[in-house]
Amino acid sequence: MGSTCVRIAIDAMGGDRAPGEIVTGALRAREELGVEILLVGDPQQIETVLPPKTNMAQIEIVPSEGAIEMEEEPLSAIRRKPKSSINVAMDLVKQNRADAVISAGHSGAAMASALLRLGRLPGIDRPAIGAVFPTMVASKQVLILDVGANVDCRPKFLEQFAVMGSVYSQYVLGITEPKVGLLNIGEEDCKGNDAAVRANQMLRENPQIQFVGNAEGRDVLSGDFDVIVCDGFVGNVLLKFAEAVGEVMLQIIREELPQGIRGQIGTAILKPNLRRIKQRMDHAEHGGALLLGVDGICIIGHGSSQAPSIFNAVRMAKEAVDNQVLDRIQSQYQSLQRESS
Repeated sequence: MGSTCVRIAIDAMGGDRAPGEIVTGALRAREELGVEILLVGDPQQIETVLPPKTNMAQIEIVPSEGAIEMEEEPLSAIRRKPKSSINVAMDLVKQNRADAVISAGHSGAAMASALLRLGRLPGIDRPAIGAVFPTMVASKQVLILDVGANVDCRPKFLEQFAVMGSVYSQYVLGITEPKVGLLNIGEEDCKGNDAAVRANQMLRENPQIQFVGNAEGRDVLSGDFDVIVCDGFVGNVLLKFAEAVGEVMLQIIREELPQGIRGQIGTAILKPNLRRIKQRMDHAEHGGALLLGVDGICIIGHGSSQAPSIFNAVRMAKEAVDNQVLDRIQSQYQSLQRESS
């Protein structure tokens, strides 16, 4: 592309609050992150929610026709609607008109569209959705994958998830030697079903990762692991449960603050602390999940995403582009293939 500025294609029609919240978050990202934004969707609906006298510098509206609805079957829908917003956004990445794509719409459709239009990276059998969780250690996060792309996983898939997760953790999250764990029902290598035991052995023998053993459910947020791999069925349950726990904890904190004048004074004093608590626990602060393993940067946001989530999704996409995550994952697999040949 002719410019060094990162260009992000955003599915403006995807999500429960589209296009209003999507456009608002995109405009903030344009201002604060210095990215170029390609808003994909119905031009009339997008223009309706743009603030009056919006500066259109570094913003382009790319027309599309319709969107994939949540009740639609993903694969058939994206084939039946080739000009839908998610398909057009993926095509922009395929055509090198955008460096990354973001959608808060139908997650299954986003993944199917990415696979069909962008394809898999060489050496990757199954892409995985990676989500970042807070931990008990301040300023430390853990990457969980897969959280929904693959309900059933072979041990080989879990090994690939571990390599991709390690690359992302190292170059985007800044972990020098990411510690990898396998989500399981016990710490011992012999625990779990046959697939878990075989995956444990493959991870332990892989020279490209620092595998430190099985991680039980209580270990996920301990801060002892930087990357934890699991199948998409378990990962998705874990993701939704963690989001619910975060919302419950924030609600409990709000309810337990003193009422009246004492409460107002106490809240004012604690406001900076409460803001930091919210930042650590609120899933909106993370923006979404990265689809690792496809030949393009793809962020899948929450269906309920509001403007802050979209802003953070753009930030996540920009970090992945800036840190050349795709090239580094591919390099790791080429290195592995050379070592095994």
